[in-house]
Amino acid sequence: MTETLARQLALVIDLNVCVGCHACVTSCKQWNTSGSAGPLADERPYGAQPTGTFFNRVQTFEAEQFPDTQTIHFPKSCLHCQDPPCVPVCPTGASYKRKEDGIVLVDYDKCIGCKYCSWACPYGARELDEERQVMTKCTLCVDRIYDEALPPGDRQPACVKACPTGARLFGDVNDPASEVSRVIQERGGYALMPEWETRPANHYLPREVTAQACDGQAQPATQSAAAQVNPAHRKHSMAGRNT
Repeated sequence: MTETLARQLALVIDLNVCVGCHACVTSCKQWNTSGSAGPLADERPYGAQPTGTFFNRVQTFEAEQFPDTQTIHFPKSCLHCQDPPCVPVCPTGASYKRKEDGIVLVDYDKCIGCKYCSWACPYGARELDEERQVMTKCTLCVDRIYDEALPPGDRQPACVKACPTGARLFGDVNDPASEVSRVIQERGGYALMPEWETRPANHYLPREVTAQACDGQAQPATQSAAAQVNPAHRKHSMAGRNT
């Protein structure tokens, strides 16, 4: 296990208010295609089996059993782990973690597209750009958050700026005074699949279902939504990215 960095930028995603609109997906694609990470290729976009390079995806599924099913929208991208398994397996040193802010990045000039990082990542967060044959991933819009030409309010990842419900927060999770750290503590924010011991920097705020309709009367929920999300999501996480 590597030492904990003094500063760790990350996303905190509120599953309570994510509506699965995919604004984060499209804004991420647009910004990164036109920025330092792009162009992000799309292969056969109108064909029978289209594929594309996306840094952020939203998985939608149902939990529980009918008639008490719940639709869950689960955004997922690189979690910028504090112990990223993708870094030590890279044979060329293309995958690396920045000490100044904890962002995990890929040096495209060194990447040979071997996919070792993809195999090592338990979250399916790596994407192969089929046109350039390099591995790509979420950069937390590193070319945007430090751009002094932008107004301070715009120096956030594109997905955070685009979210219409405010479901995405951005900040230093290692700073106990930051907004993201406070909301993690107050809302019981959790890291995805902690059993892998990668110490993900990104956190999720659990869904809070307070009542269910039953015979026309509101009844207390018998199971927290956070308990519903984790097992259901884990069944999908190892399947890799959606196409």
